[in-house]
Amino acid sequence: MADPEPEATPAVLDSKRDATRYQVLVEIAARQPAVSQSEIAEAIGVTSQAVSDYVRDLVENGYVEKGGRGRYEVTKEGVDWLISRTDGLEAYLDRVSSDVLGSVDVDAAIALDDVTEGSEVGLTMRDGVLHANPAGGTATAVVVSGGAAGEAVGVADFEGVVEYETGDVTVIPVPTVTDTGSLTADRIGEKLTDGDLLAVAGTEAYALASRGDVSPDIRFGTADGVAEAAVRGLDVLLVAAADELPRHTATLREENIPHEVSDPVDL
Repeated sequence: MADPEPEATPAVLDSKRDATRYQVLVEIAARQPAVSQSEIAEAIGVTSQAVSDYVRDLVENGYVEKGGRGRYEVTKEGVDWLISRTDGLEAYLDRVSSDVLGSVDVDAAIALDDVTEGSEVGLTMRDGVLHANPAGGTATAVVVSGGAAGEAVGVADFEGVVEYETGDVTVIPVPTVTDTGSLTADRIGEKLTDGDLLAVAGTEAYALASRGDVSPDIRFGTADGVAEAAVRGLDVLLVAAADELPRHTATLREENIPHEVSDPVDL
């Protein structure tokens, strides 16, 4: 199948004359019936003589009706003409927004130092967050919205690869309330050194972490949250109730994230 023909440029943009005619008619509609041609000229950036010529043309074509001195009203034909051109313009702008602007990837990064719009920066991953480094990096981008050190800035036009390794996930199963066996709370604190983040899945896991006087970094949406953290280079200790394990390990396998499920009795 052949590619669809691109949408035509709207008629109102076919020429500067058509675009200005549209602007003048819009301004008349907004100001009627008392219309100041000099104000229209100032609003759209043309001379008063040019506005006078366009108004005369609009009157001759039946789009504007002239009353007394300085009094004009847009006719039904003029309104219909505006609507038809506006519909085409809106469709065109929607396409520009979705197909053109939407294709420009802009990401957010934390500025390591002050950066200005248009400057090139290096990209690094720190603590699972993308950072913009004016000193450079293995990957580069162009700043599209600048900011001071520590602020989130917009970056685009990426080149190269941000170098960092996928994190590891250590999974500690916790018996459910209906199962036999137990895991002492103090061991969770000891094992926390195995990860940058602590995630708990299930009430039993949360209770165990609380008794160990440790605060989990991830409590909700843990299957996706743990995977996302590991993808961003963070090691995660996941304490999960036994009935939560299948869902979490399935997600880790699907995302090809290195993980190890420990046996509670070995702790």
